[in-house]
Amino acid sequence: MNRTVRSVATSLAVGFAMYFAARGVWWIEQPTAPLLMVLAIGLYLVVINVAILGDSASLRMPMWTALLALVTSALIPVLVTLSLDAADRTEPFATWYIGGLGLLAVVCVVRRRSLIGWLTLALLVVTAAAYLGIGVALNLGLVGSIMWVVIAQLLVMFWDRAVRDTERLAEIQQAVSAWHATQLVRQRERRLRTQFALAVAGPVLSRVVASRGVLDEQERLEARLAEGRLRDELRGADLLNDAVRDAIEAARRRGVIVTVFDEGGLDGVDEERRVEIRDELAVTLTSAETGRLIIRSAKDPQVAVTVVGRAGSRSSGDDDSVELWHEIPREGPSA
Repeated sequence: MNRTVRSVATSLAVGFAMYFAARGVWWIEQPTAPLLMVLAIGLYLVVINVAILGDSASLRMPMWTALLALVTSALIPVLVTLSLDAADRTEPFATWYIGGLGLLAVVCVVRRRSLIGWLTLALLVVTAAAYLGIGVALNLGLVGSIMWVVIAQLLVMFWDRAVRDTERLAEIQQAVSAWHATQLVRQRERRLRTQFALAVAGPVLSRVVASRGVLDEQERLEARLAEGRLRDELRGADLLNDAVRDAIEAARRRGVIVTVFDEGGLDGVDEERRVEIRDELAVTLTSAETGRLIIRSAKDPQVAVTVVGRAGSRSSGDDDSVELWHEIPREGPSA
C-alpha cells in the first residue's frame, strides 16, 4: 500500500513537472535571451527530477538535493525574467516558474524537508512580487502554489500521525497476542499438572469413595498425602521436581505441615538456574527439623524462594517461633 501511494505520487509529480516545463518552452513571443529561458527550463527539469527520483530508497530527501532545490528556486525567476521583455513577463509561458517552483516546494515538503520547502516558497513569493507585483503574481498562480504547499504540509502531518498510530496499534496487537499465547501455555500447564496430580491421587480417592470414608490409619495418611500432592501441583508446580516432591512427602510422613506458595518468583530465571534452585530446595527440605514448613516463591529482585520453618505443633505452644529461615537467591554464586 505504501509503495503504491508513493509510486502514484511520484508519477503525478513528474507529470506536473513536465507540464510546467512544456508551458515554458511553448512561448508565443520570442524571448530576447532564449538561451536564458532554455537554461532555466533545463535547470528546473534536472533539479525537479533529482528531487523526486533521487535516493528513492529513502523517503527523506538528501540535504544536498534540498539545498540545490533552494538555490534553483532563487535562480530560475531571475533567468526567466532576464530572458523576456517587460511586456511579456505576464504571459502564460513566462509565468510557468510560479507553478513549477510551487511544485518543487511541495516535493521538498513531501520528502520531509519542510523547512527547505517553505523557504523555496518564500523565495518564490519574494521574486514573483519583485518582478511582477504581488497582486499580479497572486492572480497568475501564486495563490495556487501557496495552497499546494499548505495542503502538502497538512497531508504529511496527517500521514505521519496515521503511520505512528498504525505502528502503535500493531505493537498493541502483538502484545495482546503474546499475552494470549502465554495464557494458553499456562492453561495447558495447569491441565497437565492437574492430570499428573490426579494420576497420583486417583487410586487413593477411589479407595475413599469405595470404602465410603471408612479408612484405616495408613489409608488416612495416604489420603492426606494425596490431597497435599494435589494442592502442591496446583499452587506451586514451578517449584517442584521429583526430588522436591519426595522431600515434601517425606516431611509430611514425619508429621510436618508443608505449605507451598508460588507467586512468580521464578519468572525470568533461566532453566539451568531453576534446576539449581529446585535442587537446593530439596536439600533444605530434607534436612529441615521443624513442625511446619512454608515454601514461598514471590516476585523479588534478589530472592527466588524463601523457606520458613515454624515450631507449629511440635512446640509447647509458641506457633510464632521461627526454627528455620532459608533464602535461595535468583542468581547463582557464579552470576
